[in-house]
Amino acid sequence: MPRMTMIEALRDAMDIMLARDPGVLVFGEDVGYFGGVFRCTAGLQAKYGEERVFDTPINESAIVGMAVGMAAQGMRPCVEVQFADYVYPAYDQITQEAARLRHRSNEMFTCPLVVRMPTGGGIFGGQTHSQSPEALFTHVAGLKVVIPSTPYDAKGLLIAAIEDPDPVIFLEPKRLYNGPFYGDHSGKSVGWRQHPAGEVPEGHYSIGIGKADIRREGAEVTILAYGTMVYIAEAAVEQSGIDAEIIDLRSLLPLDLETIKTSIEKTGRCVVVREATRTSGFGGELIAEIQEACFWHLKSPLQRVTGWDAPYPHATEWDYFPGPDRVARALQTAMED
Repeated sequence: MPRMTMIEALRDAMDIMLARDPGVLVFGEDVGYFGGVFRCTAGLQAKYGEERVFDTPINESAIVGMAVGMAAQGMRPCVEVQFADYVYPAYDQITQEAARLRHRSNEMFTCPLVVRMPTGGGIFGGQTHSQSPEALFTHVAGLKVVIPSTPYDAKGLLIAAIEDPDPVIFLEPKRLYNGPFYGDHSGKSVGWRQHPAGEVPEGHYSIGIGKADIRREGAEVTILAYGTMVYIAEAAVEQSGIDAEIIDLRSLLPLDLETIKTSIEKTGRCVVVREATRTSGFGGELIAEIQEACFWHLKSPLQRVTGWDAPYPHATEWDYFPGPDRVARALQTAMED
């Protein structure tokens, strides 16, 4: 089985879908001739032409608005917002148009649209290139929200997203593009870069949106994580020696509550780990779901490890991120019955 980075896996998914379906289009800022700021679309315009893969003006609202119209007419646009931080001008088009189209038209129209965007920090991009806005989309009925953590998942989930009849927000952790890593406050990489690629099958395959992955089986505590935080959780388990079960959510909306319930009914404890700020984030929603579904199985209070409730810090981003030390402390707290 070939090995690919996440960038290569995403490009392979778009390549396969462009070849399979003439209605698939790829467009956004710099995705054509240049191949995208992270090179995810490199070579696709040369292969499929400027009518299938093309550049747009710096206008996110227009990019998504045009894609909604195309999707309503039966095309399958896969658009790139260059950074998740840039999506706010398009938020109206995503939430008021794309998310509602099926329902407001009484299913006369659907909106098979994918909005890809790099999310999270770790590249010293500062406040306007490092945000994690997933909670803004999980609140919106009519959307699906996906965050892969491996090249295998990235390809399979992106193919599933392009084939889906409804709009999918596809968030790509930029710290995982060329292999998972974390660093210190100087920006020095101190982990995981030695495994930049993962095994990815050739050809077409898809992973069902809404199904979590049990990355590590364990008996003492359940860790819920997604994106880069899956690797932080793995490092924390290794550091703490606690027999934790790690669940990579992969899909935030819809959420695989059954897998979560089964795990917590077994372990009786839970730690939620995510990169975004703490207040009003998706971690709070996970905790509410667990309280409702698993309260009588819990042996200790639920724990959250998150980013700070502060504007994204540039110089101290490695302190801002949940790291293995912070997650390991939360695991130990969860073990105190």
